Amino acid sequence: MYEFDSYHILLAGAGAIIIASYWLPRYFSGREPAAAPLLILTGLVLFLFVPGMPAAIDPLTNPFAWEATAELAVIIGLFGVGLRIDKLFGHGLWKPTFRLLVFGMPLTIIALALFGWMAAGMTLAGGLLLGAILSPTDPVLAGDVQVGPPLEGGEHPVRYALTTEAGLNDGLAFPFVHLGIAIASAGAITGALLTEWVLIDVAYRIAMGALGGAASGWLLGRILFFWPRSNALSLTQAGVIAFAGVIFAYGLTELAEGYGFIAAFVAGLVLRRVESEDRFHERLHSFSEALEHTLTAIILVALGAAIPVLWPYLDLSHALIGLALIFLIRPLLGWLSLAGAGLPSRERWTVAFYGIRGIGSIYYLAYAGNHVELVDEGALWATVAFTIVVSAIVHGLSAGVAVSRATGEEEAPA
Repeated sequence: MYEFDSYHILLAGAGAIIIASYWLPRYFSGREPAAAPLLILTGLVLFLFVPGMPAAIDPLTNPFAWEATAELAVIIGLFGVGLRIDKLFGHGLWKPTFRLLVFGMPLTIIALALFGWMAAGMTLAGGLLLGAILSPTDPVLAGDVQVGPPLEGGEHPVRYALTTEAGLNDGLAFPFVHLGIAIASAGAITGALLTEWVLIDVAYRIAMGALGGAASGWLLGRILFFWPRSNALSLTQAGVIAFAGVIFAYGLTELAEGYGFIAAFVAGLVLRRVESEDRFHERLHSFSEALEHTLTAIILVALGAAIPVLWPYLDLSHALIGLALIFLIRPLLGWLSLAGAGLPSRERWTVAFYGIRGIGSIYYLAYAGNHVELVDEGALWATVAFTIVVSAIVHGLSAGVAVSRATGEEEAPA
């Protein structure tokens, strides 16, 4: 009797943390609460006192669990982002997104690599890998800055840019992750390595990701709404189809050696174009959002619980990398990238600043750790964890108000 098994303590504690993190902020704000900072903080405080718990979820010794959970959270989030987008075409609609992806993300990777090399003494491969890991914005934690659910309309350019950027840059960061892994494995940059990288990792895998996502989204749309027309699957209102659809698109594309992250987002976009006014899209989005929030909450609680293990690896130089990304590199390069995008100054600064970091970075680092022997892996995990914590606090607590003001939306009552 009353053995207080650590597993049951874990379950009870995690449940209490998640409930409290969504409940407590409502005493202080009339807005939808930004739970991410509290999930991390309460995970740290509670599980710090559970014997053996931080070590049990140490990402250095158990990276696969982190990779698999983060991978699932990201692909579900990307699919949901694709479903959210009501409007796909319009004059200058994609211009901010294009500039952020083509100019902003590569420049961010280069800046982080140089900063890691100069400030933390990292190798070229290590700096490049860190840049690729931290460069994508997060589709999972950025709910406050994204467009609303399907059929809601009113997609302001600020929200549209932040939503579509988060939907695409997770997949587009993958070639740079592969490049960092390839350089680390080979020990040097060669012409053959770069040629293979451009042809396979950039050209083929990006194209296959888009093609796989488009084909999967179209097929899923036909199955949901047209085959058979008299008894369509959409009539069941079974939201689990969202989960089935995204893992189908992701798995099929990965089997073809394409980027599954791109496929997940494109599948949501294409599916949304099939019977675009059908209310079943709301059901699909609600179900995927519930799954996404569940997995994200678990990951953030685990991240907080793992901080005692990672903290000894964090020194000033690695902390400066995270701070520089959030307060200097992303805002400055985002601002420069958006030149000529047609956004007024306030909106341009808002898009530039709110590049939220999160679950995608955890996945990329765990993925890299499973494919190559990383130098100073503990420092890499500490840097990524520190950056996510700072981003969750700074962006999470201010994004809702800042974006509402930039877009001219009415403030929620206090």
